[in-house]
Amino acid sequence: MTGIRLTAPVPGWAIDADVVVVGSGVAGLTAALRCAAAGLDTVVVTKARLDDGSTRWAQGGIAAALGEGDTPEQHLDDTLVAGAGLCDEAAVRTLVTEGPDAVRRLITTGAHFDTTDSGDIALTREGGHHRRRIAHAGGDATGAEISRALVEAVREAALHTIENALVLDLLTDAEGRTAGVSLHVMGEGQHDGVGAVRAPSVVLATGGMGQVFSATTNPPVSTGDGVALALRAGAEVSDLEFVQFHPTVLFLGADSEGQQPLVSEAVRGEGAHLVDADGVRFMLGQHELAELAPRDIVAKGITRRMHEKGAEHMYLDARHFGAAMWEQRFPTILAACRSHGIDPVTEPIPVAPAAHYASGGVRTDLRGRTTVPGLYACGEVACTGVHGANRLASNSLLEGLVFAERIAADIVEARPPRTEPAEASRDADDLVPLLAPEARTAIQRTMTRGAGVLRSADSLATAAEGLEALHREAAADAEADGAKAVVPGVDAWEVTNLLLVSRVLVAAARDREETRGCHWREDRPDRDDAHGRRHLVVRIGPDRTPVVHRTETAAFPPVRPSD
Repeated sequence: MTGIRLTAPVPGWAIDADVVVVGSGVAGLTAALRCAAAGLDTVVVTKARLDDGSTRWAQGGIAAALGEGDTPEQHLDDTLVAGAGLCDEAAVRTLVTEGPDAVRRLITTGAHFDTTDSGDIALTREGGHHRRRIAHAGGDATGAEISRALVEAVREAALHTIENALVLDLLTDAEGRTAGVSLHVMGEGQHDGVGAVRAPSVVLATGGMGQVFSATTNPPVSTGDGVALALRAGAEVSDLEFVQFHPTVLFLGADSEGQQPLVSEAVRGEGAHLVDADGVRFMLGQHELAELAPRDIVAKGITRRMHEKGAEHMYLDARHFGAAMWEQRFPTILAACRSHGIDPVTEPIPVAPAAHYASGGVRTDLRGRTTVPGLYACGEVACTGVHGANRLASNSLLEGLVFAERIAADIVEARPPRTEPAEASRDADDLVPLLAPEARTAIQRTMTRGAGVLRSADSLATAAEGLEALHREAAADAEADGAKAVVPGVDAWEVTNLLLVSRVLVAAARDREETRGCHWREDRPDRDDAHGRRHLVVRIGPDRTPVVHRTETAAFPPVRPSD
Protein backbone atom coordinates (compact mmCIF):
# COMPACT_ATOMS: atom_id res chain seq x y z
CA MET A 1 0.00 0.00 0.00
CA THR A 2 1.24 3.49 -0.79
CA GLY A 3 -0.87 5.58 1.57
CA ILE A 4 -1.18 8.15 -1.22
CA ARG A 5 -4.60 9.75 -1.57
CA LEU A 6 -6.27 12.66 -3.29
CA THR A 7 -6.61 15.83 -1.30
CA ALA A 8 -10.26 15.72 -0.20
CA PRO A 9 -12.48 16.42 2.79
CA VAL A 10 -12.96 13.72 5.42
CA PRO A 11 -16.00 11.53 4.55
CA GLY A 12 -19.09 13.00 6.17
CA TRP A 13 -21.32 9.93 5.78
CA ALA A 14 -20.93 6.18 5.29
CA ILE A 15 -22.96 3.14 4.31
CA ASP A 16 -22.05 -0.53 4.67
CA ALA A 17 -22.25 -3.30 2.07
CA ASP A 18 -20.71 -6.62 1.08
CA VAL A 19 -19.68 -5.42 -2.38
CA VAL A 20 -19.31 -2.02 -3.99
CA VAL A 21 -19.15 -1.92 -7.79
CA VAL A 22 -17.76 1.28 -9.29
CA GLY A 23 -19.10 1.79 -12.80
CA SER A 24 -22.33 1.02 -14.63
CA GLY A 25 -21.34 -0.35 -18.02
CA VAL A 26 -21.67 -3.96 -19.12
CA ALA A 27 -18.91 -5.09 -16.72
CA GLY A 28 -20.10 -3.25 -13.63
CA LEU A 29 -23.80 -4.00 -13.91
CA THR A 30 -23.19 -7.66 -14.77
CA ALA A 31 -20.97 -8.08 -11.70
CA ALA A 32 -23.49 -6.26 -9.51
CA LEU A 33 -26.46 -8.34 -10.71
CA ARG A 34 -24.61 -11.62 -10.15
CA CYS A 35 -23.46 -10.61 -6.65
CA ALA A 36 -26.92 -9.41 -5.66
CA ALA A 37 -28.55 -12.57 -7.01
CA ALA A 38 -26.31 -14.57 -4.65
CA GLY A 39 -27.62 -12.60 -1.68
CA LEU A 40 -24.74 -10.16 -1.22
CA ASP A 41 -25.58 -6.60 -0.19
CA THR A 42 -24.37 -4.81 -3.34
CA VAL A 43 -23.98 -1.10 -4.00
CA VAL A 44 -23.40 0.36 -7.48
CA VAL A 45 -21.57 3.69 -7.67
CA THR A 46 -21.49 5.50 -11.01
CA LYS A 47 -20.06 8.81 -12.09
CA ALA A 48 -23.09 10.12 -13.96
CA ARG A 49 -26.38 8.32 -14.60
CA LEU A 50 -26.54 4.54 -14.77
CA ASP A 51 -26.56 4.54 -18.58
CA ASP A 52 -23.93 7.24 -19.17
CA GLY A 53 -20.78 5.11 -19.47
CA SER A 54 -18.88 3.87 -22.51
CA THR A 55 -21.05 0.80 -23.07
CA ARG A 56 -23.93 2.75 -24.54
CA TRP A 57 -21.60 4.26 -27.18
CA ALA A 58 -20.51 0.85 -28.50
CA GLN A 59 -21.89 0.70 -32.03
CA GLY A 60 -20.46 -2.40 -33.66
CA GLY A 61 -21.47 -5.27 -31.42
CA ILE A 62 -20.27 -8.14 -29.28
CA ALA A 63 -18.04 -10.89 -30.67
CA ALA A 64 -18.69 -14.56 -29.92
CA ALA A 65 -18.59 -17.86 -31.79
CA LEU A 66 -22.37 -18.09 -32.25
CA GLY A 67 -22.61 -18.74 -35.99
CA GLU A 68 -22.74 -22.00 -37.89
CA GLY A 69 -19.23 -23.28 -38.59
CA ASP A 70 -17.58 -20.84 -36.22
CA THR A 71 -15.71 -22.14 -33.17
CA PRO A 72 -14.08 -20.67 -30.05
CA GLU A 73 -10.75 -21.89 -31.44
CA GLN A 74 -11.14 -19.73 -34.54
CA HIS A 75 -12.11 -16.75 -32.37
CA LEU A 76 -9.03 -17.43 -30.24
CA ASP A 77 -6.77 -17.47 -33.31
CA ASP A 78 -8.07 -14.11 -34.55
CA THR A 79 -7.66 -12.57 -31.08
CA LEU A 80 -4.07 -13.82 -30.72
CA VAL A 81 -3.12 -12.44 -34.14
CA ALA A 82 -4.58 -9.02 -33.34
CA GLY A 83 -2.80 -8.97 -29.96
CA ALA A 84 0.63 -9.06 -31.67
CA GLY A 85 2.25 -11.65 -29.44
CA LEU A 86 1.23 -10.24 -26.07
CA CYS A 87 -2.13 -11.87 -25.37
CA ASP A 88 -2.36 -14.20 -22.39
CA GLU A 89 -3.59 -17.35 -24.16
CA ALA A 90 -5.31 -18.70 -21.03
CA ALA A 91 -7.26 -15.45 -20.69
CA VAL A 92 -8.23 -15.48 -24.37
CA ARG A 93 -9.32 -19.12 -24.16
CA THR A 94 -11.46 -18.24 -21.16
CA LEU A 95 -13.02 -15.39 -23.12
CA VAL A 96 -13.86 -17.32 -26.27
CA THR A 97 -15.07 -20.52 -24.59
CA GLU A 98 -17.25 -18.85 -21.95
CA GLY A 99 -18.32 -16.03 -24.27
CA PRO A 100 -21.17 -17.69 -26.23
CA ASP A 101 -23.05 -18.77 -23.10
CA ALA A 102 -22.41 -15.38 -21.48
CA VAL A 103 -24.08 -13.72 -24.48
CA ARG A 104 -27.02 -16.11 -24.18
CA ARG A 105 -27.36 -15.19 -20.50
CA LEU A 106 -27.32 -11.53 -21.51
CA ILE A 107 -30.23 -12.27 -23.85
CA THR A 108 -32.04 -13.97 -20.95
CA THR A 109 -31.46 -10.79 -18.93
CA GLY A 110 -33.42 -8.90 -21.58
CA ALA A 111 -31.04 -7.75 -24.32
CA HIS A 112 -32.53 -7.97 -27.82
CA PHE A 113 -30.12 -8.57 -30.70
CA ASP A 114 -30.94 -8.18 -34.38
CA THR A 115 -32.08 -11.43 -35.98
CA THR A 116 -32.33 -12.92 -39.45
CA ASP A 117 -35.61 -13.79 -41.15
CA SER A 118 -35.27 -17.31 -39.72
CA GLY A 119 -34.95 -15.98 -36.17
CA ASP A 120 -31.22 -16.62 -35.70
CA ILE A 121 -28.94 -13.91 -34.31
CA ALA A 122 -27.73 -11.75 -37.22
CA LEU A 123 -23.94 -11.71 -37.39
CA THR A 124 -21.55 -9.37 -39.18
CA ARG A 125 -17.78 -9.05 -39.62
CA GLU A 126 -15.34 -6.49 -38.33
CA GLY A 127 -11.62 -5.91 -38.64
CA GLY A 128 -9.38 -8.87 -37.78
CA HIS A 129 -12.22 -11.41 -37.79
CA HIS A 130 -12.15 -14.11 -40.44
CA ARG A 131 -15.79 -15.02 -39.80
CA ARG A 132 -19.08 -13.28 -39.21
CA ARG A 133 -19.32 -13.43 -35.41
CA ILE A 134 -20.41 -9.93 -34.36
CA ALA A 135 -23.90 -9.84 -32.83
CA HIS A 136 -25.50 -6.39 -33.04
CA ALA A 137 -28.64 -4.60 -31.91
CA GLY A 138 -30.63 -1.76 -33.42
CA GLY A 139 -28.35 -1.89 -36.44
CA ASP A 140 -25.54 0.11 -34.90
CA ALA A 141 -26.80 0.68 -31.35
CA THR A 142 -25.60 -2.51 -29.65
CA GLY A 143 -24.15 -0.83 -26.58
CA ALA A 144 -27.28 1.23 -26.03
CA GLU A 145 -29.42 -1.93 -26.07
CA ILE A 146 -27.13 -3.82 -23.69
CA SER A 147 -27.05 -0.84 -21.36
CA ARG A 148 -30.85 -0.55 -21.48
CA ALA A 149 -31.34 -4.22 -20.62
CA LEU A 150 -28.87 -4.22 -17.72
CA VAL A 151 -30.06 -0.91 -16.26
CA GLU A 152 -33.63 -2.21 -16.38
CA ALA A 153 -32.56 -5.43 -14.64
CA VAL A 154 -30.73 -3.46 -11.93
CA ARG A 155 -33.80 -1.35 -11.28
CA GLU A 156 -36.08 -4.38 -11.21
CA ALA A 157 -33.75 -6.00 -8.68
CA ALA A 158 -33.89 -2.79 -6.59
CA LEU A 159 -30.12 -2.60 -6.21
CA HIS A 160 -28.77 0.25 -4.13
CA THR A 161 -27.30 2.70 -6.67
CA ILE A 162 -25.47 5.96 -6.09
CA GLU A 163 -25.43 8.06 -9.26
CA ASN A 164 -23.46 11.24 -10.02
CA ALA A 165 -20.67 10.06 -7.74
CA LEU A 166 -16.94 10.32 -8.43
CA VAL A 167 -14.94 7.62 -6.66
CA LEU A 168 -11.88 9.07 -4.92
CA ASP A 169 -9.73 6.47 -3.19
CA LEU A 170 -9.66 2.92 -1.87
CA LEU A 171 -10.24 2.38 1.83
CA THR A 172 -8.19 -0.33 3.53
CA ASP A 173 -8.23 -2.00 6.93
CA ALA A 174 -5.33 -2.35 9.37
CA GLU A 175 -4.04 -5.37 7.43
CA GLY A 176 -3.98 -3.50 4.13
CA ARG A 177 -6.99 -5.33 2.74
CA THR A 178 -9.77 -3.58 0.84
CA ALA A 179 -12.43 -2.04 3.08
CA GLY A 180 -14.40 0.14 0.64
CA VAL A 181 -14.07 3.42 -1.22
CA SER A 182 -14.36 7.11 -0.56
CA LEU A 183 -16.45 9.07 -3.05
CA HIS A 184 -17.97 12.44 -3.75
CA VAL A 185 -21.64 12.69 -4.66
CA MET A 186 -22.48 15.62 -6.90
CA GLY A 187 -25.83 17.30 -6.23
CA GLU A 188 -28.64 16.68 -3.85
CA GLY A 189 -29.97 13.29 -2.87
CA GLN A 190 -29.80 10.70 -0.15
CA HIS A 191 -26.04 11.24 0.02
CA ASP A 192 -24.19 14.45 -0.75
CA GLY A 193 -20.57 15.55 -0.68
CA VAL A 194 -17.67 13.28 0.31
CA GLY A 195 -18.64 10.01 1.95
CA ALA A 196 -17.70 6.34 2.02
CA VAL A 197 -19.10 2.96 1.06
CA ARG A 198 -17.52 0.42 3.41
CA ALA A 199 -17.25 -3.05 1.85
CA PRO A 200 -14.66 -5.87 1.86
CA SER A 201 -14.90 -6.31 -1.92
CA VAL A 202 -14.52 -3.48 -4.43
CA VAL A 203 -15.02 -4.01 -8.16
CA LEU A 204 -13.54 -1.36 -10.43
CA ALA A 205 -15.49 -1.15 -13.69
CA THR A 206 -14.85 2.52 -14.36
CA GLY A 207 -14.17 2.26 -18.10
CA GLY A 208 -11.42 3.96 -20.04
CA MET A 209 -9.16 6.98 -20.04
CA GLY A 210 -9.63 8.41 -23.52
CA GLN A 211 -9.94 11.93 -22.12
CA VAL A 212 -6.16 12.06 -21.68
CA PHE A 213 -6.13 12.91 -25.41
CA SER A 214 -7.62 15.94 -27.14
CA ALA A 215 -9.83 13.92 -29.50
CA THR A 216 -11.44 10.65 -28.42
CA THR A 217 -14.51 8.53 -28.94
CA ASN A 218 -14.85 8.21 -25.16
CA PRO A 219 -17.52 10.10 -23.21
CA PRO A 220 -16.46 12.99 -20.93
CA VAL A 221 -16.58 10.71 -17.84
CA SER A 222 -13.65 8.59 -19.13
CA THR A 223 -10.88 10.27 -17.16
CA GLY A 224 -8.99 7.19 -15.95
CA ASP A 225 -10.35 7.42 -12.40
CA GLY A 226 -10.19 3.66 -11.76
CA VAL A 227 -6.60 3.28 -12.94
CA ALA A 228 -5.55 6.32 -10.89
CA LEU A 229 -7.30 5.00 -7.76
CA ALA A 230 -5.64 1.60 -8.19
CA LEU A 231 -2.19 3.15 -8.64
CA ARG A 232 -2.57 5.25 -5.50
CA ALA A 233 -3.69 2.11 -3.65
CA GLY A 234 -0.48 0.33 -4.65
CA ALA A 235 -1.91 -1.88 -7.40
CA GLU A 236 0.02 -2.77 -10.52
CA VAL A 237 -1.07 -1.67 -14.00
CA SER A 238 0.16 -3.15 -17.24
CA ASP A 239 0.22 -2.56 -21.00
CA LEU A 240 -0.93 1.05 -20.59
CA GLU A 241 1.17 2.07 -23.60
CA PHE A 242 -1.20 0.18 -25.89
CA VAL A 243 -3.89 2.76 -26.58
CA GLN A 244 -6.02 1.84 -29.54
CA PHE A 245 -6.80 4.69 -31.89
CA HIS A 246 -9.98 3.89 -33.79
CA PRO A 247 -9.19 4.29 -37.49
CA THR A 248 -12.49 5.80 -38.59
CA VAL A 249 -13.67 8.65 -36.41
CA LEU A 250 -15.71 11.40 -38.05
CA PHE A 251 -13.28 14.24 -38.80
CA LEU A 252 -14.72 17.51 -37.50
CA GLY A 253 -11.68 19.71 -38.05
CA ALA A 254 -8.06 19.78 -36.91
CA ASP A 255 -8.91 21.83 -33.83
CA SER A 256 -11.88 19.75 -32.64
CA GLU A 257 -11.50 18.44 -29.10
CA GLY A 258 -13.45 16.19 -26.72
CA GLN A 259 -15.71 13.32 -27.67
CA GLN A 260 -15.87 12.71 -31.44
CA PRO A 261 -18.48 10.64 -33.34
CA LEU A 262 -17.39 7.11 -34.12
CA VAL A 263 -17.97 5.53 -37.53
CA SER A 264 -18.19 1.86 -36.57
CA GLU A 265 -15.90 -0.77 -37.97
CA ALA A 266 -19.06 -2.60 -38.94
CA VAL A 267 -19.45 -0.10 -41.80
CA ARG A 268 -16.24 -1.49 -43.27
CA GLY A 269 -17.44 -4.97 -42.34
CA GLU A 270 -20.41 -4.45 -44.63
CA GLY A 271 -18.20 -3.36 -47.52
CA ALA A 272 -17.25 0.33 -47.18
CA HIS A 273 -13.89 1.35 -48.68
CA LEU A 274 -11.17 3.62 -47.35
CA VAL A 275 -10.03 6.05 -50.03
CA ASP A 276 -7.92 9.18 -50.34
CA ALA A 277 -9.07 12.45 -51.93
CA ASP A 278 -8.38 10.95 -55.37
CA GLY A 279 -10.61 7.95 -54.66
CA VAL A 280 -7.69 5.49 -54.38
CA ARG A 281 -8.22 2.49 -52.05
CA PHE A 282 -4.90 2.71 -50.23
CA MET A 283 -5.38 -0.30 -47.89
CA LEU A 284 -5.28 -2.74 -50.80
CA GLY A 285 -1.95 -4.55 -50.74
CA GLN A 286 -1.14 -3.46 -47.18
CA HIS A 287 -2.84 -6.47 -45.54
CA GLU A 288 -4.71 -9.56 -46.73
CA LEU A 289 -7.91 -8.18 -45.16
CA ALA A 290 -7.42 -4.66 -46.61
CA GLU A 291 -9.92 -2.35 -44.82
CA LEU A 292 -10.75 -5.20 -42.42
CA ALA A 293 -7.21 -5.59 -41.10
CA PRO A 294 -6.76 -5.23 -37.31
CA ARG A 295 -7.32 -1.69 -36.10
CA ASP A 296 -3.68 -0.82 -35.47
CA ILE A 297 -2.82 -1.67 -39.07
CA VAL A 298 -5.72 0.36 -40.49
CA ALA A 299 -4.96 3.34 -38.23
CA LYS A 300 -1.33 3.24 -39.34
CA GLY A 301 -2.38 2.94 -42.99
CA ILE A 302 -4.63 6.01 -42.70
CA THR A 303 -2.01 8.03 -40.86
CA ARG A 304 0.70 7.06 -43.33
CA ARG A 305 -1.49 8.07 -46.28
CA MET A 306 -2.35 11.37 -44.58
CA HIS A 307 1.36 12.12 -44.27
CA GLU A 308 2.05 11.12 -47.86
CA LYS A 309 -0.73 13.37 -49.15
CA GLY A 310 -0.26 16.20 -46.66
CA ALA A 311 -3.92 15.70 -45.72
CA GLU A 312 -5.72 16.05 -42.38
CA HIS A 313 -8.04 13.12 -43.03
CA MET A 314 -8.96 10.30 -45.40
CA TYR A 315 -12.43 9.17 -46.53
CA LEU A 316 -14.72 6.22 -45.92
CA ASP A 317 -16.81 5.59 -49.02
CA ALA A 318 -20.08 3.70 -48.56
CA ARG A 319 -22.21 5.45 -51.15
CA HIS A 320 -22.83 2.09 -52.81
CA PHE A 321 -24.86 0.99 -49.74
CA GLY A 322 -27.77 3.14 -50.86
CA ALA A 323 -30.22 5.03 -48.67
CA ALA A 324 -32.22 1.99 -47.52
CA MET A 325 -29.21 0.14 -46.12
CA TRP A 326 -27.88 3.22 -44.38
CA GLU A 327 -31.26 3.86 -42.76
CA GLN A 328 -31.81 0.27 -41.65
CA ARG A 329 -28.31 -0.95 -40.72
CA PHE A 330 -26.59 2.23 -39.54
CA PRO A 331 -29.25 4.73 -38.45
CA THR A 332 -27.18 6.13 -35.55
CA ILE A 333 -24.11 6.81 -37.69
CA LEU A 334 -26.24 8.23 -40.50
CA ALA A 335 -27.87 10.68 -38.09
CA ALA A 336 -24.51 11.68 -36.57
CA CYS A 337 -22.99 12.37 -39.98
CA ARG A 338 -25.99 14.35 -41.19
CA SER A 339 -26.00 16.42 -38.00
CA HIS A 340 -22.50 17.57 -39.00
CA GLY A 341 -23.49 18.34 -42.60
CA ILE A 342 -22.27 15.11 -44.21
CA ASP A 343 -24.60 12.72 -46.06
CA PRO A 344 -22.97 9.26 -46.41
CA VAL A 345 -25.61 8.27 -48.95
CA THR A 346 -24.25 10.78 -51.46
CA GLU A 347 -20.68 11.59 -50.35
CA PRO A 348 -17.66 9.90 -48.70
CA ILE A 349 -17.25 10.43 -44.96
CA PRO A 350 -14.12 12.31 -43.80
CA VAL A 351 -12.37 10.19 -41.16
CA ALA A 352 -9.19 10.22 -39.08
CA PRO A 353 -7.92 8.12 -36.14
CA ALA A 354 -8.78 9.20 -32.57
CA ALA A 355 -8.12 7.70 -29.13
CA HIS A 356 -10.61 4.91 -28.57
CA TYR A 357 -9.69 2.10 -26.19
CA ALA A 358 -7.11 1.27 -23.53
CA SER A 359 -5.90 -2.30 -24.09
CA GLY A 360 -4.03 -2.13 -20.79
CA GLY A 361 -5.14 -1.20 -17.30
CA VAL A 362 -5.18 -2.54 -13.75
CA ARG A 363 -3.51 -5.96 -13.82
CA THR A 364 -5.75 -8.90 -12.89
CA ASP A 365 -5.79 -12.67 -12.92
CA LEU A 366 -8.48 -14.84 -14.51
CA ARG A 367 -10.78 -14.16 -11.54
CA GLY A 368 -10.45 -10.41 -11.89
CA ARG A 369 -8.32 -10.10 -8.74
CA THR A 370 -5.74 -7.31 -8.66
CA THR A 371 -2.51 -7.19 -6.68
CA VAL A 372 -4.41 -5.50 -3.79
CA PRO A 373 -6.42 -8.04 -1.73
CA GLY A 374 -10.16 -7.46 -2.10
CA LEU A 375 -9.83 -5.15 -5.10
CA TYR A 376 -11.11 -6.45 -8.45
CA ALA A 377 -11.19 -4.90 -11.91
CA CYS A 378 -13.04 -5.72 -15.11
CA GLY A 379 -13.90 -4.10 -18.42
CA GLU A 380 -11.74 -1.42 -19.98
CA VAL A 381 -10.16 -0.39 -16.67
CA ALA A 382 -8.63 -3.87 -16.35
CA CYS A 383 -5.75 -5.65 -18.02
CA THR A 384 -6.75 -9.32 -18.09
CA GLY A 385 -4.26 -10.21 -20.81
CA VAL A 386 -7.02 -10.76 -23.38
CA HIS A 387 -6.16 -7.84 -25.66
CA GLY A 388 -2.36 -7.95 -25.72
CA ALA A 389 -0.94 -5.11 -27.80
CA ASN A 390 -4.15 -4.42 -29.72
CA ARG A 391 -7.78 -5.27 -28.97
CA LEU A 392 -9.67 -7.28 -31.56
CA ALA A 393 -12.84 -5.50 -32.63
CA SER A 394 -15.93 -6.17 -30.48
CA ASN A 395 -14.03 -8.23 -27.89
CA SER A 396 -14.46 -5.45 -25.33
CA LEU A 397 -18.12 -5.98 -24.47
CA LEU A 398 -17.52 -9.71 -24.30
CA GLU A 399 -14.52 -9.29 -21.98
CA GLY A 400 -16.57 -7.12 -19.63
CA LEU A 401 -19.35 -9.68 -19.61
CA VAL A 402 -17.23 -12.82 -19.10
CA PHE A 403 -14.85 -11.48 -16.48
CA ALA A 404 -17.60 -9.71 -14.53
CA GLU A 405 -19.29 -13.08 -14.11
CA ARG A 406 -16.00 -14.59 -12.96
CA ILE A 407 -15.45 -11.81 -10.43
CA ALA A 408 -18.92 -12.28 -8.99
CA ALA A 409 -18.32 -16.02 -8.67
CA ASP A 410 -15.05 -15.40 -6.80
CA ILE A 411 -16.61 -12.89 -4.40
CA VAL A 412 -19.58 -15.15 -3.73
CA GLU A 413 -17.25 -18.09 -3.02
CA ALA A 414 -14.93 -16.08 -0.77
CA ARG A 415 -17.58 -13.98 1.03
CA PRO A 416 -14.92 -12.01 2.96
CA PRO A 417 -16.03 -10.53 6.29
CA ARG A 418 -16.57 -6.80 6.70
CA THR A 419 -13.75 -4.97 8.47
CA GLU A 420 -13.30 -1.44 9.72
CA PRO A 421 -11.35 0.92 7.45
CA ALA A 422 -8.15 2.17 9.05
CA GLU A 423 -8.12 5.88 9.74
CA ALA A 424 -6.64 7.65 6.75
CA SER A 425 -3.52 9.71 7.27
CA ARG A 426 -4.00 13.47 7.02
CA ASP A 427 -0.25 13.96 6.64
CA ALA A 428 0.45 16.35 3.77
CA ASP A 429 3.10 13.94 2.48
CA ASP A 430 0.38 11.37 1.80
CA LEU A 431 -1.92 13.74 -0.08
CA VAL A 432 -1.65 14.19 -3.83
CA PRO A 433 -1.50 17.89 -4.73
CA LEU A 434 -4.41 18.83 -6.95
CA LEU A 435 -4.10 20.43 -10.36
CA ALA A 436 -6.13 23.42 -11.36
CA PRO A 437 -8.98 22.37 -13.69
CA GLU A 438 -7.60 24.45 -16.56
CA ALA A 439 -4.58 22.11 -16.73
CA ARG A 440 -6.82 19.54 -18.42
CA THR A 441 -6.34 21.07 -21.87
CA ALA A 442 -2.56 21.25 -21.38
CA ILE A 443 -2.43 17.53 -20.49
CA GLN A 444 -4.57 16.54 -23.47
CA ARG A 445 -2.55 18.56 -25.97
CA THR A 446 0.74 17.30 -24.51
CA MET A 447 -0.44 13.69 -24.83
CA THR A 448 -1.84 14.15 -28.33
CA ARG A 449 1.39 15.69 -29.62
CA GLY A 450 3.80 13.36 -27.84
CA ALA A 451 2.03 10.05 -27.25
CA GLY A 452 -0.63 9.87 -29.96
CA VAL A 453 -0.81 7.56 -32.97
CA LEU A 454 2.83 8.28 -33.90
CA ARG A 455 5.46 8.26 -31.16
CA SER A 456 9.22 8.62 -30.95
CA ALA A 457 11.87 8.93 -28.26
CA ASP A 458 11.91 12.70 -28.78
CA SER A 459 8.14 13.16 -28.75
CA LEU A 460 7.74 11.01 -25.64
CA ALA A 461 10.60 12.82 -23.85
CA THR A 462 8.92 16.15 -24.59
CA ALA A 463 5.60 14.80 -23.31
CA ALA A 464 7.24 13.48 -20.14
CA GLU A 465 8.90 16.84 -19.49
CA GLY A 466 5.61 18.69 -19.97
CA LEU A 467 3.73 16.36 -17.64
CA GLU A 468 6.43 16.49 -14.95
CA ALA A 469 6.37 20.29 -15.12
CA LEU A 470 2.63 20.21 -14.38
CA HIS A 471 3.26 17.78 -11.51
CA ARG A 472 5.97 20.00 -10.00
CA GLU A 473 3.83 23.10 -10.40
CA ALA A 474 0.95 21.46 -8.54
CA ALA A 475 3.28 20.39 -5.73
CA ALA A 476 4.73 23.89 -5.46
CA ASP A 477 1.25 25.45 -5.35
CA ALA A 478 0.20 23.02 -2.61
CA GLU A 479 3.19 24.04 -0.49
CA ALA A 480 2.59 27.75 -1.01
CA ASP A 481 0.64 29.77 1.52
CA GLY A 482 -3.06 29.15 0.84
CA ALA A 483 -3.45 31.60 -2.04
CA LYS A 484 -2.41 29.17 -4.78
CA ALA A 485 -3.83 25.95 -3.32
CA VAL A 486 -6.43 24.33 -5.57
CA VAL A 487 -9.82 23.85 -3.95
CA PRO A 488 -10.84 20.15 -3.92
CA GLY A 489 -13.68 19.41 -6.33
CA VAL A 490 -14.71 17.18 -9.22
CA ASP A 491 -12.84 19.11 -11.93
CA ALA A 492 -9.63 19.21 -9.90
CA TRP A 493 -9.85 15.51 -8.94
CA GLU A 494 -10.47 14.50 -12.56
CA VAL A 495 -7.55 16.45 -13.99
CA THR A 496 -5.28 15.13 -11.21
CA ASN A 497 -6.28 11.58 -12.20
CA LEU A 498 -5.60 12.41 -15.86
CA LEU A 499 -2.10 13.59 -15.00
CA LEU A 500 -1.23 10.45 -13.05
CA VAL A 501 -2.50 8.13 -15.78
CA SER A 502 -0.71 10.17 -18.46
CA ARG A 503 2.61 10.02 -16.60
CA VAL A 504 2.38 6.24 -16.30
CA LEU A 505 1.35 5.78 -19.94
CA VAL A 506 4.27 7.88 -21.17
CA ALA A 507 6.74 6.08 -18.88
CA ALA A 508 5.68 2.74 -20.35
CA ALA A 509 5.71 4.06 -23.92
CA ARG A 510 9.26 5.36 -23.47
CA ASP A 511 10.38 2.00 -22.13
CA ARG A 512 8.90 0.02 -25.05
CA GLU A 513 11.50 0.75 -27.72
CA GLU A 514 9.79 -1.10 -30.55
CA THR A 515 6.64 -0.93 -32.65
CA ARG A 516 4.03 -3.48 -31.58
CA GLY A 517 0.28 -3.49 -32.02
CA CYS A 518 -1.14 -0.04 -31.45
CA HIS A 519 2.14 1.27 -30.00
CA TRP A 520 3.82 2.81 -33.04
CA ARG A 521 7.38 4.15 -32.59
CA GLU A 522 8.54 6.06 -35.67
CA ASP A 523 12.14 5.75 -34.49
CA ARG A 524 11.77 2.01 -33.81
CA PRO A 525 9.56 0.80 -36.68
CA ASP A 526 10.22 -2.93 -36.23
CA ARG A 527 8.81 -5.43 -33.78
CA ASP A 528 11.49 -6.83 -31.46
CA ASP A 529 10.28 -10.22 -30.21
CA ALA A 530 13.60 -11.00 -28.52
CA HIS A 531 13.19 -8.11 -26.07
CA GLY A 532 9.71 -6.72 -26.65
CA ARG A 533 7.56 -9.81 -26.17
CA ARG A 534 7.26 -8.88 -22.53
CA HIS A 535 4.72 -6.97 -20.48
CA LEU A 536 5.55 -3.68 -18.81
CA VAL A 537 4.17 -3.65 -15.28
CA VAL A 538 4.04 -0.26 -13.55
CA ARG A 539 3.38 0.85 -10.00
CA ILE A 540 3.86 4.16 -8.23
CA GLY A 541 7.02 4.40 -6.15
CA PRO A 542 7.38 6.04 -2.73
CA ASP A 543 8.49 9.25 -4.46
CA ARG A 544 5.29 9.14 -6.59
CA THR A 545 7.11 8.46 -9.82
CA PRO A 546 6.18 5.55 -12.10
CA VAL A 547 8.35 2.46 -11.60
CA VAL A 548 8.40 0.28 -14.73
CA HIS A 549 9.19 -3.44 -14.49
CA ARG A 550 9.54 -5.74 -17.50
CA THR A 551 8.25 -9.30 -17.11
CA GLU A 552 10.66 -12.14 -17.87
CA THR A 553 8.35 -13.76 -20.41
CA ALA A 554 5.15 -12.94 -22.30
CA ALA A 555 3.20 -14.48 -19.41
CA PHE A 556 1.99 -12.38 -16.50
CA PRO A 557 3.31 -13.25 -13.03
CA PRO A 558 0.64 -14.25 -10.46
CA VAL A 559 -1.20 -11.39 -8.74
CA ARG A 560 -0.65 -13.18 -5.41
CA PRO A 561 2.82 -14.48 -4.42
CA SER A 562 1.25 -17.74 -3.17
CA ASP A 563 -0.57 -18.50 -6.47
